[in-house]
Amino acid sequence: MIDLINAFPVFLLVFIRVTSFFVTVPLFSYRNIPTTYKVGLGFFLSYIMFLSMEHPSLAIDEAYFMLVLKEMLVGLFIGLIAFMVLSAIQIAGGFIDYQMGFAIANVIDPQTGAQSPILGQYLYTFALLLLLIVDGHHLILDGIYYSYKIVPLEQVWLPLGSERLVEFIATTFNSMFIIAFQMAIPLVGCLFLVDIALGITARTVPQLNIFVVGLPLKILVGFILLVVVMPVFLILFQKLFESMLFTMRGLMQIFGGV
Repeated sequence: MIDLINAFPVFLLVFIRVTSFFVTVPLFSYRNIPTTYKVGLGFFLSYIMFLSMEHPSLAIDEAYFMLVLKEMLVGLFIGLIAFMVLSAIQIAGGFIDYQMGFAIANVIDPQTGAQSPILGQYLYTFALLLLLIVDGHHLILDGIYYSYKIVPLEQVWLPLGSERLVEFIATTFNSMFIIAFQMAIPLVGCLFLVDIALGITARTVPQLNIFVVGLPLKILVGFILLVVVMPVFLILFQKLFESMLFTMRGLMQIFGGV
């Protein structure tokens, strides 16, 4: 039997980390998911994790409040680093939108409440659907479960000021923009060649109003290229999911001092 009085502090720490994780992680943190559902899912997942892990001896004292703060930061940072990696899709869509002429029109993302590029939101929706198809959401939940083995509950401190953590975050930012550039470069490069062709046409046929012809032509070419390279995008999305999981694990290892 579980001693409820001694087990309550442990369960509360587990619940805080899981619910903090749901605040920032992709797919579980979106506004179109009711808050009551998030809290209920976090409660039941916390209960399952609580029953399947070793229970350290904890008491509610001065150090316990530091553990509460630590658990909150661990959940928020792990979810945030995953969100950063998947943001490469919207950045790539922003690059493509700028080249196609869609940069002037943004849409409100109902999932986050922020403005996002049109094609970025389109590709991001496809990525979320693919994440569900390949059971990526299960891997995300596995990540928060196994985080207790790397960052134990009784650990009070986090190396937030360490050089290793700063370098890791900078490397993650760098790789996010590199992945976004690699995803966008086929369409951006082809549309740049269309710009060159339109410029040559404007010089050789001055009677043609290139501003009237150019914008619809670039949009048409952009949509055709988007359909052609969509299978490649789906493969890149899967690689991005793997990178997200490795990044989450790397951050946990830094927090756990591994």
